[in-house]
Amino acid sequence: MARQIAETPILFGEDAKRFLDDMNHVQPASQKERKTAAQSYEWMKSIATFQM
Repeated sequence: MARQIAETPILFGEDAKRFLDDMNHVQPASQKERKTAAQSYEWMKSIATFQM
């Protein structure tokens, strides 16, 4: 039987400020990162053997 999922911890103080700052200043992925991710996805798709 699966274990129950624990509650998400609440952030306080400097941790909360740092988290909010990071969430408000998200950088989009570069073209190189996108290309690498797409190539990795296609490679994984090509070797997948499970049926859908």
